[in-house]
Amino acid sequence: MPLSAHQVRTSIAVSDMERAVDFYEGKLGLRALWSGPSARIAGGSRVYASGGGPALNVYQSATAGKTDATLATWYVDDIDRIVAELASSGVEFVRYDQFEHDARGITPRAGGGRIAWFQDPDGNTFAIEADA
Repeated sequence: MPLSAHQVRTSIAVSDMERAVDFYEGKLGLRALWSGPSARIAGGSRVYASGGGPALNVYQSATAGKTDATLATWYVDDIDRIVAELASSGVEFVRYDQFEHDARGITPRAGGGRIAWFQDPDGNTFAIEADA
């Protein structure tokens, strides 16, 4: 059976689950669906809901924050509102030298639309994108 018939979930490595819970639940407002072990770490994994179903598997690992790539993107209708809400909860938006950003950290996206990036406490990068 092809993989296209199955749901996919992004897995995000973090170095400290307590700090990750503060960020993902406290700052991003994600709702944990369940928590469990990660390899040999009891309570070292949490699965978060987004968009109506499981979306992020956050797990404790020594490999946390080892990539500069964007690991997940939320596609939203109102980027200004979402960025303002996240900023008010303490999320800081990343500004890259090669792009022009507005005062909130939002930049025009190639091909139209706009994008803003932020990082979790381990330096894992995420994006918020909108077509308008």
